[in-house]
Amino acid sequence: MGVEVLGISGSPVKNSNTDRLVKAIMMAVGRESEFVKLSDINVRPCMACKKCVPDNICKVKDDFPELAEKIKDARVIVIGGYTPYGQIDGFTKALLERLWSLRHVNNLLKGKLCATVLTCLVPEVMVSVNQALAAELKNYEHMELMGQLTVQGNLPCLTCGKGDDCRMSGVGMMYGPDARTSDYGYSRVEDQTQGWEEAIRIGHRIAKHLNGKAPINE
Repeated sequence: MGVEVLGISGSPVKNSNTDRLVKAIMMAVGRESEFVKLSDINVRPCMACKKCVPDNICKVKDDFPELAEKIKDARVIVIGGYTPYGQIDGFTKALLERLWSLRHVNNLLKGKLCATVLTCLVPEVMVSVNQALAAELKNYEHMELMGQLTVQGNLPCLTCGKGDDCRMSGVGMMYGPDARTSDYGYSRVEDQTQGWEEAIRIGHRIAKHLNGKAPINE
């Protein structure tokens, strides 16, 4: 039997804001858990081979089949991602595509509790990506979405070393032509009180459902 709570992060940044928020929700649930960082394993996009049709087992030779067993065993899935180029990151997108192998015919994820974490810079992008995540998990996978957490992310141009003199820098694009990287510090999720507290609330909400103390449509 696997862990009850499985946290999955699509952020490749070591100990990223996304990672820490996923773990915060997991800890607030208070059950046996495991954290998986997609950049540390190999999960390719869906190959559309349909070899999973007879048995809901993906036949692609990478790390997803092993991860799929953990997903099936867990009672709760917490998925975290970020939004490069105005859309969900490639690691998370590949994971979501591969869930098709668990969905068709038998819908193996139906009723499983889930939550999402999204770090982003542009409010409009937050809205559209969150809507897409909700549609995937609720409408396609028929999972029970317990919460969607969004927090402020960080512009990579602030730390790449070329943010003040690069003609393509996002610093000038976002903050104006006279903006300097030194004007903007790294945004830690621990300093975003509302987002950090919401992570704890989502975790506690999930725990209540696992303990049978709250209706699923709370």
